[in-house]
Formats: sequence, C-alpha cells, structure tokens
Amino acid sequence: QVLLVESGGGLVQAGGSLRLSCAASGRTFSSYALGWFRQAPGKEREFVAAISWGSGNTYYADSVKGRFTISRDNAKNTVSLQMNSLKPEDTAIYYCAADPSILVVHTKAPLIDYWGQGTQVTVSS
Repeated sequence: QVLLVESGGGLVQAGGSLRLSCAASGRTFSSYALGWFRQAPGKEREFVAAISWGSGNTYYADSVKGRFTISRDNAKNTVSLQMNSLKPEDTAIYYCAADPSILVVHTKAPLIDYWGQGTQVTVSS
C-alpha cells in the first residue's frame, strides 16, 4: 500500500507560480513511476506530467510543456510539480499518482494503483 498526500495548492494570479508536493509512505517509493493529473469542474481528469522511477525520464502534456516541471526526491519520498506562468485554464484539482509502470502513469490512468486526495489550484485572471 502506498499513501500519497498532496500539498501546495492555493490561489494565484495569472502569470504566477506554485509548487505542488506529494509525500508518499508505504512501499518502496523509488521503484514507482509518479505522475500528476488534474480535473477541472465539468471536465474529465487529464494527464499533466510523469516521471519514471529508474532513469527519471519525464513526460508532459502539451498544454503544460515548458511551464511545468516534475521532479522527485527518492530520499525524501516526494514528487513535486513546479508550475510557472500559470493561466486561468490551469485551475483544477491536482492529483498525485503512483504505479510501478511509467506506461500506465503516462497513458493508462484508469489502471494506476495509487492516487492522492487532491489539492486545489485556482488561477485568477
């Protein structure tokens, strides 16, 4: 079992920055691929970013590429999402996710083993 707890959400003006963090406990964190997803009101959950457990390869949705950066610290069992140049359309609940497979995290979200409870990000115009 892996428990994921997100933090760092809040209200920010357009053009601003936020840093989300996800703390994990339970099984060996370093062997899990990790990702961030978001869900805006009335919309489906969508992939934001992912990072593999071995090489640390990263993957991003086109909508956030160049603005968001995902990173992980295996020693601290955390994964972070640095969000810069935020836009009102980035407003959503952001969820942390973990799965042994980077393919699942990146492309097969319904199969992901573990999810956090989410943190709200609101970007005002």
